[in-house]
Amino acid sequence: MRILLINPNTSRAMTAKIADAARGVAGPDVVVDAVCPAVGASAIESHVDEVAAAAAVVELVAADRDGASPADAYVIACFGDPGLDAARELVDAPVVGIAEAAMHLAAVSGRHFGVVTTLSRTLGRAHDLVARYGMERACVSLAATGIPVLDLEETGSLAVETIASHSADAAAGGADVIVLGCAGMADLCAELTARVGVPVVDGVAAAVGMASGMVRMGLGTSKRDEYALPARGAAAPTLPPQAANLEVFA
Repeated sequence: MRILLINPNTSRAMTAKIADAARGVAGPDVVVDAVCPAVGASAIESHVDEVAAAAAVVELVAADRDGASPADAYVIACFGDPGLDAARELVDAPVVGIAEAAMHLAAVSGRHFGVVTTLSRTLGRAHDLVARYGMERACVSLAATGIPVLDLEETGSLAVETIASHSADAAAGGADVIVLGCAGMADLCAELTARVGVPVVDGVAAAVGMASGMVRMGLGTSKRDEYALPARGAAAPTLPPQAANLEVFA
């Protein structure tokens, strides 16, 4: 089984870190290839960044689909789940966003969960996704740490302390489970679980587990209506070509 893990920002360091986290939970028969765009948003911290990220996701999924060995599933490794619906239009295979996967697994792990994310300006998008995924009753808190995304490329002690403090506050406020609201926090899951005392869900691991499970079950993306192939075909969007300059973090 092959999963294509897409980091929609251009950070090579973060892509490598996310890839390590994904491979740590993948089964022995699962190959995780991690990619990021050569050009685009260096960090996804605004609505403008999200537009660029969504376009990159669509292009990378289309390029992989049209390659020699298309992936069996795709994971979008950004907590805003950019380009998720568009990517699902392009392929029959499962396409899983990390916010979607993390919230669903958190709702199984406990009755209530809290989200701990990066900048406060991203909270609006997080609220939107909570509503989209039907998690209004399960999600009891959304907290911003004030940590920029690229500061998580190499997670220092100050960042860990800040995230742990907000996670502990969420647990004290009634969250049975903590959801990490950025793919760049993927390597902190085990440490935070031990420190906070409640389950901590990393969306990258959750999405890889969900995607691989769907492949084993023979579940793909329905093509009945909304996610049917776009009427004008499934060509990649008209954007500066990135696939030729793409590095796979194998």
